[in-house]
Amino acid sequence: MNNFAGQVVIVTGGANGIGGATAELFTELGAQVIIFDREQPSSNSNITNIIIDLGNLDELQSAVASVVEKFGKIDALVNVAGVSIPNPILELENDKYFTTLDVNLHAPVFLMKHVAAIMVKQSYGRIVNLTSIHGKLSEPTSTAYDISKAGLEAATRTAALEFAEYGVLVNAVAPGFVATRMSIVNGQDELESDWFQDVYIKNKRLPIARPAFPVEIAQVITWLASHSNTYMTGQTLTVDGGLSARF
Repeated sequence: MNNFAGQVVIVTGGANGIGGATAELFTELGAQVIIFDREQPSSNSNITNIIIDLGNLDELQSAVASVVEKFGKIDALVNVAGVSIPNPILELENDKYFTTLDVNLHAPVFLMKHVAAIMVKQSYGRIVNLTSIHGKLSEPTSTAYDISKAGLEAATRTAALEFAEYGVLVNAVAPGFVATRMSIVNGQDELESDWFQDVYIKNKRLPIARPAFPVEIAQVITWLASHSNTYMTGQTLTVDGGLSARF
């Protein structure tokens, strides 16, 4: 069933990875999808692309306004875009730190502000933020990334409380390992590395014994953003193949 027929959905970071899979799935389900990304997505005539640097917070309000001007409404916002720039605390660089926070945390927060203003007037809306298991778990050199994801989970809860009375539900999805280009570090795909295979696959640190496919995360996102979700708000759904369930 095309349960998004007639709906207008914004997906940030929709040019590739989880964002790309999410944009494609929304389109298959009947939605009019608008991508906010600094890159061009693969060709899909049913998707509108707005080139934008999400790290430039001054561009966000006008981008949202352009969507409303063209389509008249916004039914769902999905904040997927993110960056990861490893940087040890003792070597912490301002540019790397603040770039990560601007893209991963500040842009989603201000997009929620601008989009929710439309949704409140409509008395309907769905917002889904992509966080990570890094919202609750940490690893060395990931200070800015960990802070950004934990902060976005907190912002998700606060937004859910503020918007609930207006029929706007706000949730987050926290993936674990996903087969996207973010797993490529210094030219090597960490998901194919010996350490990943030994620790997470052979030794069953990752119970399902494989990384997720982007569409598997997209399926959870689209449900949270759908009319089928009528009562869940302020929650973070962890989709990590059982990774965080093990002691």
